[in-house]
Amino acid sequence: MGRPKQLLPLGDRPAIVRCLESIREAMIDDVVVVVGTNADDIVAAIDAFPVAIARNEDPGSDMSQSLRVGLAEVSPVTSGVFVCLADQPMVRSETLIRMCLCHLEKPGMIIIPVFQGEKGHPPLLPKEIIAEIDVVPTLRDLIERHSGKVYHLEMTDKGIVLDMDTWEDYQGMIERFSSPATMDN
Repeated sequence: MGRPKQLLPLGDRPAIVRCLESIREAMIDDVVVVVGTNADDIVAAIDAFPVAIARNEDPGSDMSQSLRVGLAEVSPVTSGVFVCLADQPMVRSETLIRMCLCHLEKPGMIIIPVFQGEKGHPPLLPKEIIAEIDVVPTLRDLIERHSGKVYHLEMTDKGIVLDMDTWEDYQGMIERFSSPATMDN
């Protein structure tokens, strides 16, 4: 999109701040933000949040490498790991809370949120499964490898399937954000 999606404004705050607000409202304390090598503006935008910053020093790498970098900073006592994407800032804190409760009930399961039959983000993976990202090429491959341990959790939060991959997506998100009546549709 020609500029960091994480810093695109939604209302009076950048997208990444919106993501972190939902995470904090869900009372998730062990948060690692993975940034690239030229991410000083992103780090500055989130300096008020108590998060660990992990830098992916390989500018040509994929999301799996960012996961590997981030996992190195996750607390050893963490039982599950969300893979939250900064270009999906409309995920509600209630969704994350419900997924955490599901993780407590089904600790060995990969929890995938679903909105009206469409799989969304963020997935919540048991730490022992996501640790296998070291030997599996992508997150998708990892989830397929453990397909018998996938639990689809139906949600009413359309934010789990909305992302900002294009300017049109971003414009649609701005419209949704400025009209709370459309947030769940």
